[in-house]
Amino acid sequence: MAFWPEAGMTLPTEKLQVLRTLTTRRAQLVGMRKRLVLQISSRTRQAIPAHVDNMDDDLKALLDAQILELESRVECAITQEKILADEAMHLRSIPGIGAVCAAILIAEMPELGKITSGEAAAMTGLPPVPYDSGAMRGKRMIAGGRRALRYVLYQATLTAAYHNPVLKSVAQRLKERGKPYKLVIIAVARRLVTIANAIL
Repeated sequence: MAFWPEAGMTLPTEKLQVLRTLTTRRAQLVGMRKRLVLQISSRTRQAIPAHVDNMDDDLKALLDAQILELESRVECAITQEKILADEAMHLRSIPGIGAVCAAILIAEMPELGKITSGEAAAMTGLPPVPYDSGAMRGKRMIAGGRRALRYVLYQATLTAAYHNPVLKSVAQRLKERGKPYKLVIIAVARRLVTIANAIL
């Protein structure tokens, strides 16, 4: 059963709300930077005036600086609260989970450590949801959950699948069974969030 975005969310404390605001804003700026980089890449194949290229470079530099500033404020918000700092330390002890991933997990998933592994995976929207109708068996797709969590876990898994010994072996077994790359990453991401839930 899919776990839809707001289901089960507890009211955040003031400190968690501040942290969530910072991580959400960072995600927005990262998305803007990603789109800008794609535009710059596209324009390199066109005859674009130099002053336009310079404007793009200036805008990217501004976004880079703002993202770094937000990451610094996120780190400060976590270190100033012992409970959050301890949670971040435990999460970052898992190979594949860095400072940004830990902060987003804390901000967007305060239930971690207080729920079952199945609930933890469902909150991210990672468990495959069946799209069946009568006798027809449809594709299994990931759906629901909290999008910010799903994205950051997907990115963390790309690292964990190569550098986390436990998850690397999981990925290898799935590859040997002929599973598609995306399915392997999703399966490893589910395992990663259950580990994060268990360690807290």
